[in-house]
Amino acid sequence: MPPGPMNALPEADHAPSEVELTSLDLRYEDCRLKQAAIEEKLLGSIAERGMEAAVEGVEVAGRHVLLNGFKRLRCARKLGMSSVPYASLGRDEAVGIIALLRASQARSLSILEQAAFLDELKRAKGMSVGQIAVEVARSKAWVSLRLGLFSEMSVAVREKLFAGAFPVRAYLYTLRPFTRVTAGRKLVEAFVLAVSGRNLSAREIEQLAQGYFRGPAALRAEIDQGKLALVLEGCGEFERGMLRELEAADRSMHRVRKGSEDPRLSSGPFHAQAHVWTGGILRGADGFIAAVRRLHDRGRPT
Repeated sequence: MPPGPMNALPEADHAPSEVELTSLDLRYEDCRLKQAAIEEKLLGSIAERGMEAAVEGVEVAGRHVLLNGFKRLRCARKLGMSSVPYASLGRDEAVGIIALLRASQARSLSILEQAAFLDELKRAKGMSVGQIAVEVARSKAWVSLRLGLFSEMSVAVREKLFAGAFPVRAYLYTLRPFTRVTAGRKLVEAFVLAVSGRNLSAREIEQLAQGYFRGPAALRAEIDQGKLALVLEGCGEFERGMLRELEAADRSMHRVRKGSEDPRLSSGPFHAQAHVWTGGILRGADGFIAAVRRLHDRGRPT
């Protein structure tokens, strides 16, 4: 049965106390992102000053079910510590998760971590979107957005993102637009699996994604086979400049096509100037399309 109203934040059962690492239940570790760079800094801090903030969890069947503090826990293991300070958020998993979500900014939960915990409340704890929204003091739209984000990712993509093998920001802003259709989701999964764990920059991922989703099949095959250097480094400076021009032209074309019917384009001065520019574009359109077509045909696999 779904839990009843829990509008008040749960009070901690007691002040933080030391608990053995072996007593911690890590069933929610996959709901938290692994971030190697942050964890490395945290390791140095704990080695120098000790663990200054308690890990947090709930008490279930005699176990401390950890919800917050997995990075600190992994650091403690690396440093050979046998116990950590622990603060209880209560004796119910749903209540503990809601407490984290209501204080998600203070506890630095990313949108992906929020989405994972919300999915847990809906799928495993049987709560409706409306119930969740009330309990975490957010709007239904806030909850639905994150649940949608989580549901559109395949299990394989989630694993790569939460493991830190593929940057979350690159997924959200570069890949997510391609998940709007089923075929796109399959391609996104293939792309993530192909480039994960390669320590690529956001710009490199964007460059590869443009080739993968908008380029010829031969280029996609190169990326699927892990031949990323050929795509990233195989162009000369002039060629890279031309690719940037083509990317800009593609984006401009879509923006103009989408915005040209907007009713806000109504002033006389605008239409007078637009008439001049559109005239020049139309005069050069045939030659431009012919050049683009020739360039496109040269890229066909042989």
